[in-house]
Amino acid sequence: MFNPEELKQDFPILSRQINGQSLVYLDNAATSQKPQVVIDAISHYYQTSNANVHRGVHALSDESTKLWETSRATIATFFGANPGELILTRNTTEAINGVAYGWADHHLSASDVILTTPMEHHSDLVVWQQVCQRTGAELRFLEVDETGRLKIEQLEEIFAHSDIKLISLGLVSNTLGTRNPVEKIVKIARKLRPEVKILLDGAQAAPHLPLDFHELDCDFFAFSGHKMLGPMGIGGLLVKQDLLESKAFQPWLFGGGMIATVEREKTEFAEDLADRFTAGTPDVASTVGLAAACRYLQQLGMKEVAQHDQELVQYALEKLTQISEVTLIGPVYALPAQPLDRVGSVAFIYQGVHAHDVAQILDSQGVAVRSGHHCTMPLHTQFNWQATVRASFQVYNSQADIDKLVAALAKVKAVFGI
Repeated sequence: MFNPEELKQDFPILSRQINGQSLVYLDNAATSQKPQVVIDAISHYYQTSNANVHRGVHALSDESTKLWETSRATIATFFGANPGELILTRNTTEAINGVAYGWADHHLSASDVILTTPMEHHSDLVVWQQVCQRTGAELRFLEVDETGRLKIEQLEEIFAHSDIKLISLGLVSNTLGTRNPVEKIVKIARKLRPEVKILLDGAQAAPHLPLDFHELDCDFFAFSGHKMLGPMGIGGLLVKQDLLESKAFQPWLFGGGMIATVEREKTEFAEDLADRFTAGTPDVASTVGLAAACRYLQQLGMKEVAQHDQELVQYALEKLTQISEVTLIGPVYALPAQPLDRVGSVAFIYQGVHAHDVAQILDSQGVAVRSGHHCTMPLHTQFNWQATVRASFQVYNSQADIDKLVAALAKVKAVFGI
């Protein structure tokens, strides 16, 4: 098992002082910090191999193309996918929009139903609201209970009364931390309607869990590199091979690089799947950086990463439960005979103090957290939460960091006299 205190040395930014305090970075669900190997990989690319891919016969272009292709393969392998199933995007948001424009707009119409949940990030929810406006499809919800878990028992009834064509949900909630039972949902959905398409938002799962695209049996899987130690501006969409080969999933960005032939009146797109969905110059440097992040996580071992995450979540729940002013949201206790279904973060309300005020006081103590609605306004509205505070974890966080969070919360009590 790796030592998070030792791993801190791999991340230059973690040596910073904030307000005279050593930085305790607990805002990883928003974005993670980057290890030196990722920073070096990006820098080395620009220093030695920078050139446009597929468009030159000179040495630098050849090197850049090879780095682009090998990096794509590394990223796909990290997720148990084939390189041809990976479409690189800027982030999860762009990936989900890709499903909207590349599949939904071509296959949905009035009377069709998209099923999602109230815990979705706006990047998942707003996209489907717009699709429904364009196509006439209906948006329905699998509800969330008071513990922050989906009401799976509703699923069969919803299928019985709805022509569900697409299910879109997060594997892990960015607000509640809930690890949704997607395997069970996929199994039920495939049994009731084999042709249904399933999209998983993996933004919060990819940094913490060992994942296999084929074992998940979803049709689409979206993720962001910047949450999993990689650079900003790079992410991906995994698409089942048969949807690509049958051209049921179509390009949604157009231009150079993704064409086979162009005539005055029409264009034939490239047959190579990686080319067909790459319009314009790709971000090779960020792709190289994300591949370096994947290798870094693979060297740690994703099972070990998941175990470390669970230890931090359990420890944070234990410590925060002891603070009478704190109300935790999301799963706090495991269901019978099951492990705790919470991953990556712990969110809470500090009674009598706005979340932003809590976050500002924590920052004065060198502790960085996230406050607000975390791009889940419908969820906050449902439970009458004005705003919440979220502490989220990465491989470089330790129990000592959580102890500093708890100690900093004492400052909140002192300032507000609660």
